[in-house]
Amino acid sequence: MFLNDKWKDYELLDCSDGERLERWGKYVLVRPDPQVIWHGARRAKEWKNPDATYRRSRAGGGAWQEHKLPESWKISYGDLRFNIKPMGFKHTGLFPEQAVNWDWFSDLIKKRGGGKVLNLFAYTGGATVAAAKAGASVCHVDAAKGMVAAAKENAALSGLADAPIRYIVDDCKKFVERELRRGNRYDGIIMDPPSYGRGPSGEVWKIEEAVDELVGLTSKLLSDDPLFFLINSYTTGLSPLSMAYLLELHVCSRYGGRVSASELGLPCRETGAPLPAGASARWQPGNIQ
Repeated sequence: MFLNDKWKDYELLDCSDGERLERWGKYVLVRPDPQVIWHGARRAKEWKNPDATYRRSRAGGGAWQEHKLPESWKISYGDLRFNIKPMGFKHTGLFPEQAVNWDWFSDLIKKRGGGKVLNLFAYTGGATVAAAKAGASVCHVDAAKGMVAAAKENAALSGLADAPIRYIVDDCKKFVERELRRGNRYDGIIMDPPSYGRGPSGEVWKIEEAVDELVGLTSKLLSDDPLFFLINSYTTGLSPLSMAYLLELHVCSRYGGRVSASELGLPCRETGAPLPAGASARWQPGNIQ
């Protein structure tokens, strides 16, 4: 398991009955999580008085209740700073389980002394900020204009307002196809595709049906001496080994190197046991340890 055990400003306090109890800075949130299938195991005292709770609606969606939060606040991970803001569909603008991946590729970037990184489905830029802080130039691509604006804010908070980050609002597959035609290449690729979505023209995206083609296309953007390829998944039916097979097929077949894959885990304060929180597959060349 890729375990996230270096956070100071984020903590999974407890989890039970389909919900997480989390501390984000000084604020305590309760959010739904379908992986939490056990019941009656609430030990933490913070369950009694959270600052906000996200409740799902039977009609679809949901809303934050018991809301005692500011509009937004800041948290840190090492020397990275992020803006936290409760959003629709239980999100806060950051996926803390990804920090273990930030550490992994940041180490590779530092060993290489920089490089060009493409971050697809880049959301609010956690990975973008981490890669830029490590010394990479980054191309940040997301179809949502609001998420790209949030990424720019996070970069500025981390002292990277003038860093070599290119922000693109676009459909990720179409952007990759254009980059191939333009002959652009990247040393590192980060990919965090959604389980389901619709493109700007109403195109339906289902990760199980589309991810193989996208990984194949994107792998052609790698430079002659690439540094890493990371793909994440929050789709329950898509195992880490399935994603690893894609990297073996499309990246190892051309560059050699090695692939590792596992679930992402967040340690729970009350039990010490890790909560599964998505999965990742990583490729890196064999000549870098």
